[in-house]
Parts: sequence; C-alpha cells; structure tokens
Amino acid sequence: MDFSTRVRQGDIRAAAKLITMVENDFQHAQKILKELHQYCGKAIVIGITGPPGSGKSTITDRLTQHIRKKGKKVGIIAIDPSSPFSGGAILGDRIRMQDLATDKDVFIRSIGTRGHLGGLSRSTQAIVKIMDAMGKDIIFIETVGVGQSEIEVIKVSDVILLVAIPGMGDDIQVIKAGIMEIGDIFVVNKADRDGADKLIMEIEMMINLNDDGKRNPSIIKTVGTENIGIAQLWREIERLIVELEENGQIYQRRRNRVRKEIFDLFQENWKEMFFQLIGEENLGKEVERVLKQEDDPYCAVEKLTEIFKKKVFQGGNNIV
Repeated sequence: MDFSTRVRQGDIRAAAKLITMVENDFQHAQKILKELHQYCGKAIVIGITGPPGSGKSTITDRLTQHIRKKGKKVGIIAIDPSSPFSGGAILGDRIRMQDLATDKDVFIRSIGTRGHLGGLSRSTQAIVKIMDAMGKDIIFIETVGVGQSEIEVIKVSDVILLVAIPGMGDDIQVIKAGIMEIGDIFVVNKADRDGADKLIMEIEMMINLNDDGKRNPSIIKTVGTENIGIAQLWREIERLIVELEENGQIYQRRRNRVRKEIFDLFQENWKEMFFQLIGEENLGKEVERVLKQEDDPYCAVEKLTEIFKKKVFQGGNNIV
C-alpha cells in the first residue's frame, strides 16, 4: 500500500512520518502532497490565537471533546516556540491535551515556529493538507501567542477565534492594530474572574471604533477549565460557518489561502535557486567585503543579483 493511500485511510503513523518529512525534507514530501491534494478541501480550519496564558490550549481541548461527541474527526496543530538547540517544538503534544491522546479520531501535532513570522511554521499549510486528506472534519491551529505579526494566522484559516482574559494588567492587551480585524469570534475566557464584563465592554468599544460595519464579531464568555460556555461557543462557530458559506466568504478566504500557498512555494523555490546559482564562494566574498567596510549590504545584494540574472539567462530553460 502506497504512502498517500495510508494517509487517506487515516493511518496516524504514516501521517506523522509525512509531517516529519515536510518539516525536514520538503522537496521530497512534495510528491506525496501532490497526490493528496485532490482529496483535500473538505475540512473546516479554525485558527485560535490570543496572549500567552489566556487558555488557548484549554479552549481547543474542550471544543475537541465537545465536537467528538457529535462524531466529528479532529486534527490539532499546536504551534509552539522552537527550541534554540534542536529547532523542534518545546512543548510536546504529549504534555498538552493528554486526555485526547488515546482517541484514534483525534490527531495532534506540535510543531516549532522555527523562527517564522507570526509563530506560523512554513509547513503549517502542508500539515493542514495532510490532516484534511486524512478525513478530519475540523482542524484547529493553535498559535504561539498574539501580536502584530499574528495576523498571518488568518491566511491559513477559515474562522478565527481570538481568546482574551481579564486581569492581565492591560485588559485590552489582545486588541492591537491589525489584530482587531482578524477575529471572527472573541472568546473571553476565565470569565469567572473580576473584570470580565469590563473587558467585554472594551472589546465592544474597540469593534465599534475600528470596524466599518461590515463585520459583527460575536463575544462569547467561557470558563474553559469548567467547560462553561463551550457548547455555546461551538454553536456560534457552526452558525458563523453557515453564514460565511452563504455569503461566499469561506470561498474567498480559501482562494486567498491558495494564493498565499502558491506564492510561498514560488518564493521558496527561487530562494533555493538563488543560493544554488550564486554559490558559497561569491556569497562569502561579499560577506567579507561588507565586514571589512569595503562595501555595504545594499551594493552586495545588487552585485549578487546581477550574477544570479546572468546565470539564469545563460542557463536558459535548463535552469528555470
């Protein structure tokens, strides 16, 4: 039985091996990803973001337990800070969500950010594709934290949950420029704490100030550890999915996702080609010249670009 067939049949070991291949040898993994692509497009991808300590993992865990009772199969991509030594995820999937680990219809994968913008590994889209092909109905992407660059999560998700909690000093810590616009549903977790109603009021004010009236994101109160508000949150997610499908937003978001994937792959291919054609010797010379103040990085890039262009044109179709 070939690799792609095993993945499509939900073989967790085959999927885990393919994800490892994606992270360590993407070029080799592409052949299998090409075979899987025609079986993708059915899963709903839900991004969950928010500041550290807001309870994103708890919300993901409780939502998964809730929808598993409805018979839905779930994939979870938990994006963690990378180890500075190995490059791997610091927090493993065995530590997180331990009660889900024995469910054969829940596939959890922790991946390291590997220094990529917004805490999103470049392999995230490929892992979504793998979980989709496995037959997962819902795929959660839980991000590292929240920040200006975290808006990248919207580019790989159908729906965004923005988790906030009261009592972290600056109650509006989650509402920053650019972040406000990505939340489809605001989850005020740990809502049994003092200041929850104040936080909700501030979020509502920020929505009114920053929104153009086209969006009306809902705000759901939860206490994840007590399973309070989880059923309501899932109902709101289901309602929103129907709404986004009816008004064409799901299609548009997926169109943008495919556009981003094509651009990212194209950019990666040209980057590899650039270093291959330039060669370490030419690059090393320019590095030394810049270090010795004989040249500047801008001129170095111009020189290397000229070398690259000459190599491409000389190589003709064989290179491209």
